[in-house]
Amino acid sequence: MELEAEFERVLAADQRVEPRDWMPDGYRRTLVRQIAQHAHSEIIGMQPEGNWISRAPSLRRKAILLAKVQDEAGHGLYLYAAAETLGADRADLTERLITGRQKYSSIFNYPTLTFADVGVIGWLVDGAAICNQVPLCRTSYGPYARAMIRVCKEESFHQRQGYELLATMMAGTDAQRSMVQDAVDRWWWPSLMMFGPPDAESANTERSVAWRIKRNTNDELRQKFVDMTVPQAAKLGVTLPDPELRWNAERGHHDFGTPDWDEFRRVVGGDGPCNAQRVAHRRTAHEEGEWVRAAATAHAAKRAAREAGAA
Repeated sequence: MELEAEFERVLAADQRVEPRDWMPDGYRRTLVRQIAQHAHSEIIGMQPEGNWISRAPSLRRKAILLAKVQDEAGHGLYLYAAAETLGADRADLTERLITGRQKYSSIFNYPTLTFADVGVIGWLVDGAAICNQVPLCRTSYGPYARAMIRVCKEESFHQRQGYELLATMMAGTDAQRSMVQDAVDRWWWPSLMMFGPPDAESANTERSVAWRIKRNTNDELRQKFVDMTVPQAAKLGVTLPDPELRWNAERGHHDFGTPDWDEFRRVVGGDGPCNAQRVAHRRTAHEEGEWVRAAATAHAAKRAAREAGAA
């Protein structure tokens, strides 16, 4: 009871829980689930844009895309390391991902059909990620919060890169502008779904907010994203595909339509356009990389043995 009282005091004082501190089993399980899903999303999220690296229209665009995909790999590593401080095993988390026992963000199960999708992912998907992740810099678990500081800085840069690409295309030909609008039409609703189901249907939100793992509910973050994105869309000259979207002066926020939550549940459940492809690709990469992991382990063991002998 004393340990639990101390845990509650730390949360009430808005302080950080650290790996060696006592924590409830439910708190630990919730963190492992959320951090693992976040890490998996970064790793799977390399695929939709990585698909365009070899087909980028210029050397500059290729270099930008390579750097971004590399950043996403780094984010996944930071987050897996944060999960390990909770006692999770990285190999086990990977096995859970490639066997379908752990989820990742539904947004990455949609195809990137044109190069405009790269810009829209940067603008909308990374923009949604920023709304979701900036509050996590103040999450109650220390290693997660510290990892998110760097992740959010890099995600902000990715969002600006995406917006710059779209602005360039919108200043181009009619065909380029049409390509951008088509990409916006396809990615808008999945971007809204990134925040998770409505609060009334979210099984984890209330407990996560009480534990200060999350600072905002799904619906609060979704509203913030819409309010942030509408003026950006107007500046770009694109139309967001929602006939119900309008400013509500009384609320001080934009009203907007309801995402297709049946589609969301299908995609999360494994029946999205690219679910099987994404997981199969990750499984193949993991299996083909086994020799690299084995070589690195053997090298580390030999180095440790040499250092022990020298001592």
